[in-house]
Amino acid sequence: MGEGRGWLGRRFHRLTADNQELEDEELRQASVAVGADPMHACRDREEACVAGSIRSVTVRARSGAPSLEVDLYDGSGTVTLVFLGRKHIAGIEAGRSVKASGRVVVRDERTTMFNPRYELLPASSTSA
Repeated sequence: MGEGRGWLGRRFHRLTADNQELEDEELRQASVAVGADPMHACRDREEACVAGSIRSVTVRARSGAPSLEVDLYDGSGTVTLVFLGRKHIAGIEAGRSVKASGRVVVRDERTTMFNPRYELLPASSTSA
């Protein structure tokens, strides 16, 4: 990231870093700006607030009922938001910026929040 670098160092970094690295840095900065925790720091059974860009939206069957699974990425990691009993939520689509909060569950190195509280964010809030 740009912390601890002077103007010249930041400029050089922007010239030499690849696009994915720059996008990840911008997502991390935007996530912090809206008051979210870094996703890589989320721990099992703790409350967390995360924000990022939706990478994918999938409908799955869990115990015979539908669930909407949303992969949210903030440049540091991914949290899967699972909305039980839902097939669709208006505004939840790939590329959209979202802030979500709830209890984190980590199983098999997959970080998940079930039925989190969420807020749709303006496109400039967490997208590169």
